[in-house]
Amino acid sequence: MTVFVNGSACELPAGTTVADLAASQGADQRGCAVAVDGAVVPRGEWPVATLRDGQRVEIVRAVQGG
Repeated sequence: MTVFVNGSACELPAGTTVADLAASQGADQRGCAVAVDGAVVPRGEWPVATLRDGQRVEIVRAVQGG
């Protein structure tokens, strides 16, 4: 299936969860948030939130600096 991660097409196997995607993108740590089709997915739901073909995923990482 194809999902769009931060605007880029990404091929993933069926059944991929938000947790799987976050880990593959290095975003499974604190300071990261994931939104699917514009709705933030609470971290506790990542392991059970299954992605579907065509969804748009935004991964946001907090950074320090000024």
